Amino acid sequence: MRSSGQFVRFLLGASSVLWLSACGTSAPAPVVLTSEAFPQESQYSHDFPVSASATCEAARRALLNSGYIIDKAKPEFVDGRKSFQPTPETHVEVEFHIVCAAFGKQDHRAVAFVSAVQERYALKKISTAASLGVGTLGALSLPVSSTDDALVKVASETVTDKSFYDRFFDLLTLYVNPDQEIPKGGYEDAGPVPPPKPGSLHVE
Repeated sequence: MRSSGQFVRFLLGASSVLWLSACGTSAPAPVVLTSEAFPQESQYSHDFPVSASATCEAARRALLNSGYIIDKAKPEFVDGRKSFQPTPETHVEVEFHIVCAAFGKQDHRAVAFVSAVQERYALKKISTAASLGVGTLGALSLPVSSTDDALVKVASETVTDKSFYDRFFDLLTLYVNPDQEIPKGGYEDAGPVPPPKPGSLHVE
């Protein structure tokens, strides 16, 4: 029979083997996390020579000019979305998220942080099941199945196309007035922001 000291050493050895085995089989970090560089210069931000509230108001008008529906609008942020139909069986929604912050303690300079998310929906066949009650036969129920068409979300991506954001910032610049006043009639040269090109988006 083993002594109590030998038994304790046996348990410690077994625990060490199990711990090392668990460490050796741990899953690696996801590629999307290891590839996130957090660059100092970003395509998602742009500074303007007006206050934060004036910048967000200009962003709201720029989105409206491009056909976006405004979901939320505050002096410090704006959310908007727009629907696209690239093909009869595909539906795409682009959501804009804009946050305006003062540049340091300066009330006459602000930074607009912009990110857009593209969600894709595809038309798919969905099977549905129901029961049909037959009154003349008592409580008898017969299973009935049918197939319906429904839009199903197939992807959700953060837009990373730099030219997409450049076009928006160019339009936003037209709506920013150095005197912090947005022209009531808008700008004749301000055109709609086209959607990102297919295949130019990457998952963040």
